[in-house]
Amino acid sequence: MLINRSFLVYVSLMTFVVVASNFLVQYPLPGSIAGMQLGDLWTWGAFSYPFAFLVTDLTNRHFGPRIARRVVVAGFVAGVTLSMYLATPRIAIASGSAFLFGQLLDIAVFNRLRRQSWWRAPLAGSLIGSGLDTAMFFSFAFAPFFVFLGPNDGFALETASLLGLLSLDAPRWVSWALGDLLVKILCGIVLLLPYGALMSVIKPMPAAKATA
Repeated sequence: MLINRSFLVYVSLMTFVVVASNFLVQYPLPGSIAGMQLGDLWTWGAFSYPFAFLVTDLTNRHFGPRIARRVVVAGFVAGVTLSMYLATPRIAIASGSAFLFGQLLDIAVFNRLRRQSWWRAPLAGSLIGSGLDTAMFFSFAFAPFFVFLGPNDGFALETASLLGLLSLDAPRWVSWALGDLLVKILCGIVLLLPYGALMSVIKPMPAAKATA
């Protein structure tokens, strides 16, 4: 019963993060800093999505990779289904695909490194998974090549200064992708703090230790 309750908690947290991120990714940040338009760099979803990796890593630590994969799949199904009502179908498809493969890669990397220093598994897993997730999501969601998934977003395709700092111009979605990846890298480092704080509370179960 305790396992089932914990499993539902992880699934609920994962679903919340995915749905919230799918909704928030449609809204660029307002304002500017030193003449740099924040909307050319980030959407609000860039700051909520990295928590998905924290949920996955805590699940993996607690239950092991088999249950972690179940949480990812459950979050994928629930997240995509609900996101169809909160975001465009193309965003939902892009998010679901990127989420599934990025999180499964995170689980594989985490499990390979879980016997090493406590910070290596969650950091490496989240960074490598984030790279794949970012590449898949922004390509599927905004690249003109994937128009068969849904209509192109005119604002995302407009030319803007890459990362708002360089003289090189690129479609705005490319700048979003790079900005998103930078946020995920920073969040992957920062989220080591709550992960480390929760290690004494969320201890590996025997099954998780056996899979290490």
